[in-house]
Amino acid sequence: MPARYIALEGVEGAGKSTVAELVAAELQKQGRQVVTVREPGGTRLGEEIRRLLLHSHEMDPWAEAALFCAQRAQLAREVVAPALAGGAWVVSDRSYYSSLAYQGYARGLGVEQVRTLNELALNGVVPDLVVVLDVEPEVGLGRQREPDRIGGQGVEFQRRVAEGYRSLAAAEPHRVVILEGGLEPEVLARRVVELAEER
Repeated sequence: MPARYIALEGVEGAGKSTVAELVAAELQKQGRQVVTVREPGGTRLGEEIRRLLLHSHEMDPWAEAALFCAQRAQLAREVVAPALAGGAWVVSDRSYYSSLAYQGYARGLGVEQVRTLNELALNGVVPDLVVVLDVEPEVGLGRQREPDRIGGQGVEFQRRVAEGYRSLAAAEPHRVVILEGGLEPEVLARRVVELAEER
């Protein structure tokens, strides 16, 4: 059975949004029904939480983790689970693997602690395939027009995030795949679709 719930991941500026759109378009060309989502956001509640997460100033790391988890739980219940139940494919710009890399690893909260929080909230609605677009943090940050609160954390923080993703890929090769993010977006999108169909 193919991986119908696909999440694109990576450091800031890795090209996730662009590749996610191209993956959705490729799947639609194949005649598949596709729902695209983004995190944080994707629901009315999620968009309100997105504003807090990306544009407030100071935030405790556990408050940050909890807010990401809250918007994700709402998205899973309101959008993702019904789409999958209806036979659609879901292509997501980020997933709870972002929290594992950003809050669990880079913020030092603990990957397994953050995983437990999210998996309780998601109740099994998790990606079948997580594709990490691997770019140098300096390159990704250089692509940003106006960094948000998290994008403005600096290159050392983004390096820790990248290390977190690599650690997750090493621990979960059945679910997490790293692709060279410097390739053309169209090439990456085709490879993501191939990976999904192979699973």
